[in-house]
Amino acid sequence: QVQLVESGGGLVQAGGSLRLSCAASGRTFSSYAMGWFRQAPGKEREFVASINWSGSNTLYTDSVKGRFSIFRDNAKNTVYLQMNSPKPEDTAVYYCAADVTFRNRAVRAENAYDYWGQGTQVTVSS
Repeated sequence: QVQLVESGGGLVQAGGSLRLSCAASGRTFSSYAMGWFRQAPGKEREFVASINWSGSNTLYTDSVKGRFSIFRDNAKNTVYLQMNSPKPEDTAVYYCAADVTFRNRAVRAENAYDYWGQGTQVTVSS
């Protein structure tokens, strides 16, 4: 079992910055890969970024490339999403998720992830 708790959401101005955190507990953190997803009002949940167990492999959706960065600190059992230059269209509830099947991959498919956090709201004002 893996428990995930997101934090760091809030209101941010477009062009600013925000860092989301996801604290994990349960299984050894370095034994699985992680991902971030988001869901805007009235839309389907979508992939944002993912990272393998060591941080050596990352994947981003095109709309956030060059603006967002995913990284992890295995000593702190935490994965982060650094959001730079956010846009109003980045407004959503952000979820972290754990992929415990293959730790050395960074994938976008929702069905690859086994555990999910409760989400944290990010609102970007123009």
